Amino acid sequence: MGVIADEYEALDTDVSLEEFREAVEDKVEQMGGLADEETAAKLIAHELKDQQVNGIADIEPGMDEVKFLGKVVSIGELRTFERDEEDAEDGRVVNLEVADETGRIRISMWDKQAVSAVGDPESGTHGEIEVGDVLRIAGRPKEGYNGVEVSVNKAEPEEDAELDVETQELYRVEDLSMGLSDVNLKGTILDVGTVRTFDRDDGSEGQVSNLSVGDPTGRIRVTLWDEQAPLVSEFTDGQSVEIVDGYVKERDGSLELHVGSRGAVDAIDEEIEYVPETTDIESVEIGQTVDIAGGVIEADSKRTFDRDDGSEGQVRNIRLRDETGDMRVALWGDKADKDIELADHVLVTDAEIQDGWQDDLEASAGWQSTVTVLGSEADTGGAAASTGADTESTTSTESGLSAFEDAGSDESDASKGDDGKAAEAATATAGADGATSGEADSGGGGAAATQVAETVEFTGTVVQAGSPIILDNGTETRQIETDTELRLGEEVTVRGTETDGTIDAEDVF
Repeated sequence: MGVIADEYEALDTDVSLEEFREAVEDKVEQMGGLADEETAAKLIAHELKDQQVNGIADIEPGMDEVKFLGKVVSIGELRTFERDEEDAEDGRVVNLEVADETGRIRISMWDKQAVSAVGDPESGTHGEIEVGDVLRIAGRPKEGYNGVEVSVNKAEPEEDAELDVETQELYRVEDLSMGLSDVNLKGTILDVGTVRTFDRDDGSEGQVSNLSVGDPTGRIRVTLWDEQAPLVSEFTDGQSVEIVDGYVKERDGSLELHVGSRGAVDAIDEEIEYVPETTDIESVEIGQTVDIAGGVIEADSKRTFDRDDGSEGQVRNIRLRDETGDMRVALWGDKADKDIELADHVLVTDAEIQDGWQDDLEASAGWQSTVTVLGSEADTGGAAASTGADTESTTSTESGLSAFEDAGSDESDASKGDDGKAAEAATATAGADGATSGEADSGGGGAAATQVAETVEFTGTVVQAGSPIILDNGTETRQIETDTELRLGEEVTVRGTETDGTIDAEDVF
């Protein structure tokens, strides 16, 4: 049969003999006569063997190219991005999740291929690929932001192939994993945020807001973008909703469910149970991030203050008591607007335990936290309905910002910001009583409260990829100076010196 046919016969491949022969001839030509047909045939056969994998679980970064079958279990949003080359057309990309009996993997399709696969909402075109389709995929594996992913060179429907993989119509919180899209989930609202705006490269204004929802299996933060963002004004704590066509991302080690132009959040007449697993107040330790619940035995008034950048911050202190003890909780930002009264039973999730006033521990509820009024003590049978001689008065001993009311002192203990980290106090008028206050409202990144440059970390999503780069962490935005190329929608952490709200990033990861 000849050396080429002999090598081909020993292969288990879907490449035709003619394609194999052409590849061998090209290899001989590329090597300039250094290899004969037999050597070239062996080299091509070796490359083809490397491409074949037994299943998705065998795919690893560093492989030149892999070929495999995968069933589409979710389809993400078609995204547009700017290319580095001047005058180059904007690129298009879409991420899909495919699975076989061995595992799941994220694949990326680009430009015309992406548009052809999923359609383009702007032009009204429909895609050729649907959830449940089996694809024959060829592409290059790489280490992606959240594990191995495959950049697709070719993907075609394989109508005769069958893969024993189930697709889900309705997810629970515990079912979610990084990269999932087309996610439908029902839950009860635990916390409602506010709408924030930011500027894009093209001069247009974007919007973002957040909800927190729970179901019997857990809870998750929901981020709403642009036209979906104002939906938060339609919902209240305790309301049941269905999230439609969401996609899962990761932030600070936790999963988030995002809702873009394809998605929606709808109110439903269905009771969704959420039972939190809380930590006893007496057992919490400094540095922990915990969920606590209890009855409100003290409730201070909300206080506002001016930051050095001219913006206004706000904080409110309450004290919660459960069967094991009581603790002051600082509610920062929009958490301070919560309608909380004495004897309410309140759940606070993702609160950071830190040093409080007079060496007491204090829980800080910032942007990452949720604050939910579960009912009154009369309804819940909580432990804190009593406000007798063993409790402090409704006007509590001051902590947090109010700790700076010592007019005779030039220095004070550091107050806590939205990320629960201590920062240098910035003096600011807190009200008619002349109290001063300080806050590091960094939303997870440790922003400086003064104009002096200091080393900080900030984690957020790239909402503007041009100059300047802008990150949004769900509460705040930061301008970033870096030579590192960042993509729109990418989530990163930067570390560097911050001056006047701009971070000169020395590290990007």
